[in-house]
Amino acid sequence: MLDEKQNFQFAVGKENLIHILIGVGLVALGFILMSGGGSDDPALYSEKIFSFRRITLAPVICMAGFLWILVAIMKKPRHE
Repeated sequence: MLDEKQNFQFAVGKENLIHILIGVGLVALGFILMSGGGSDDPALYSEKIFSFRRITLAPVICMAGFLWILVAIMKKPRHE
């Protein structure tokens, strides 16, 4: 049990947490960009699934988000 004099502290600072949330947003944006492109009729073939946005842009944004999160976790927080 914590004494009244002890303060609870997170493992990462506020700035790091904000950067982690930005990285999660980038990953979510990448997955949103990957979605879609199919057709309503499974018998029809759609070339939309091979667009630049789904094949190149979205995975790059996802990887950037994962790297952003990694850097945010590893970054040493500033002392206030």
